[in-house]
Amino acid sequence: MTTENNKALLVIDVQRGFDKPVWGPRNNPGAEANIKALVDAWQDRGLPIVLVHHDSVKPGSSLNPGQEGNHFKPELDGVRADLVFGKKVNSAFHGDIDLDGWLKTRGITSFVLAGIQTNFCCETTARVGGNLGYDVTFALDATFTFDLAGPDGSVLTADELSKATATNLHGGGFATVTSTKEILASL
Repeated sequence: MTTENNKALLVIDVQRGFDKPVWGPRNNPGAEANIKALVDAWQDRGLPIVLVHHDSVKPGSSLNPGQEGNHFKPELDGVRADLVFGKKVNSAFHGDIDLDGWLKTRGITSFVLAGIQTNFCCETTARVGGNLGYDVTFALDATFTFDLAGPDGSVLTADELSKATATNLHGGGFATVTSTKEILASL
């Protein structure tokens, strides 16, 4: 049974490096405002917040540790996180700490997920969380991604990729895909 006390907020890779033009066109310009609304609601209620940052190992990446781009975006300034850690792969469950163990030790059985990128680190974390038995809520409008070329050179827009993520998570039973407004109304 999920109660307010065992529902964490996982904020994935909300880092300044994603503001670089190298990523290309993005979707959902309101994502940061929705992320901030979720963080503020969690803080107001004293609920657990987990902040995850991507520590790239690719040479020259703006997400490399020590680079300005590795820092969190201003929307996360002042957040009193219960846990902050880095990861070098897509899933936060395969980061520098044992996230599954941390959540279980605290009796957390449910989490809301927000962050960057919708179809990579956010979707992967939601899938792994669902596989591990967590009740995952995916705040689609509190995520964003970028246009992406496929193996044949065709490009899917960021909106198409977000729609595919929502379909994958919903259809696969990995997560409940919803909006920030719905999540805040249910707190």
